[in-house]
Amino acid sequence: MALVNSFLCSTGTSLPFSVSAPPPKHVLRWTLSFRPTSRSKVHGRCGATADIKTASLVDGEPDYAVLVGPTTEEQPTGDYDWTQEWYPLYLTQNVPEDAPLGLKVFDKHLVLFKDANAQFRCYEDRCPHRLAKLSEGQLIDGRLECLYHGWQFEGAGKCVKIPQLPADAKIPRAACVKTYEVRDSQGVIWVWMSLKTPPNVSKLPWFENFARPGFQDVSTTHELPYDHSILLENLMDPAHIPISHDRTDWTAKREDAQPLCFEVTERTDRGFAGWWGREKDGSMPNFLRFEAPCVLQNNREIVDKNGEINYFTGLFLCRPTGQGKSMLIVRFGGTKRSPLAKVFPRWYFHQNASKVFEQDMGFLSSQNEILLKEKVPTKELYLNLKSSDTWVAEYRKWMDKAGHGMPYHFGHNTISLPKEPAVVEHAPAGLVAGQSASSPTKGGIGTMHAPNLANRYFRHVIHCKGCRTVVKAFQTWKNALSAVAVALTALAILVSGRQWKAILLASAFLCSVGVYVCSTAIAMNTTNFIRIHRRL
Repeated sequence: MALVNSFLCSTGTSLPFSVSAPPPKHVLRWTLSFRPTSRSKVHGRCGATADIKTASLVDGEPDYAVLVGPTTEEQPTGDYDWTQEWYPLYLTQNVPEDAPLGLKVFDKHLVLFKDANAQFRCYEDRCPHRLAKLSEGQLIDGRLECLYHGWQFEGAGKCVKIPQLPADAKIPRAACVKTYEVRDSQGVIWVWMSLKTPPNVSKLPWFENFARPGFQDVSTTHELPYDHSILLENLMDPAHIPISHDRTDWTAKREDAQPLCFEVTERTDRGFAGWWGREKDGSMPNFLRFEAPCVLQNNREIVDKNGEINYFTGLFLCRPTGQGKSMLIVRFGGTKRSPLAKVFPRWYFHQNASKVFEQDMGFLSSQNEILLKEKVPTKELYLNLKSSDTWVAEYRKWMDKAGHGMPYHFGHNTISLPKEPAVVEHAPAGLVAGQSASSPTKGGIGTMHAPNLANRYFRHVIHCKGCRTVVKAFQTWKNALSAVAVALTALAILVSGRQWKAILLASAFLCSVGVYVCSTAIAMNTTNFIRIHRRL
């Protein structure tokens, strides 16, 4: 991701730095051994391990020197239940105040809303009456109303109103909805997906840097048309940044593509962690941690010339939203702000993030398609290099440990295919439905408001209160300036004095420039990035 590169490189590698990692838990280390057999295991200088066939490369260098492969160590496989985890639902600041929000975790449909006491509630997105989506409904005095027949639910999912019941009839006890526990933590709404096991608060993610004094972040949400495992794999792949995101920001440059160093320091049933950096720098200042089910963070500490430690974090919260779909909450921040963050408006960074995801989208969607088509573990498809793909290999090996407890998975050595066919939703729900029906396009196919994940508006703007406000404001200014420009031009035609004509036409021209600026800003927020080398 160019965002990763921007975040890490903007801190500067020439400054003295001091880095530290959280203490490892249940550490499982790789053994250091080499046996020149048909399948050999090598511990490289960057901490990656290979276990592959020893065929030679073209230049005579043995494969085990450059490739990452399976290990001969026994991989511990503990009990894992995907429901007994916390999943990131939404940024707290973007949850609508006056409408329910339809969301998904894997193939489970949820509806999130605020009740009359401003408390977050999460139900199964299904009315017990006739299975209508509650996210298509509305809020009435803090109660969630199904718009099919007007049944209303509150609190712990109890039905409190059925308009069709006789006055003397009681509401059936079975007329209730399943509820999920949610928590608001550090600006993110998390949901506990188990209906049988009480929430394990100790598993609720907590990010130390986000609690530090002076820490500020830029957070965005993006809905993406590929699996969350492919998303995570992409986010933990710094090697692709100079190529795929060349010149997207001020740091990604294709000529900077180079070997990287990795050192795995921790492996547990819940993930892994380690250090990484550029080989030519001779150091590994970046600390990466992946923790089940969907948390990835890159941390770095830099000591400035005054001896003060500045903390920086790139945090990725990746929620699975069904086969071939995912939702990502990106949070970049630090205790020291970049000067650029003070110059550019927040929406500019949001649209730049959207551009980054669009640059990778074609690659990752095709990768998703091939994995589903080939139906084999990644070791039979990937050719992972030690100097670029160590984290990717680590992640797929972790899938081997925990994949049996997921609805489906693609691991390094194992796979479990989806048991349920992918659900194709032909109509938007809840908040999305409201936005898609808004003017001026009424949700027409191929327009800005079309319910399509290939459309930047629906991947990001629909989920971002700030960007929606900005787009509406620019649209209002564009309409107003267009009207003024037309009126001034008409007056310039009617008046007889040359001086007045010149003033009016100049003013109309300035208004037209304003219209162009507004149109450009709207397009930046809603139009997909297209690589210029491609044929159009």
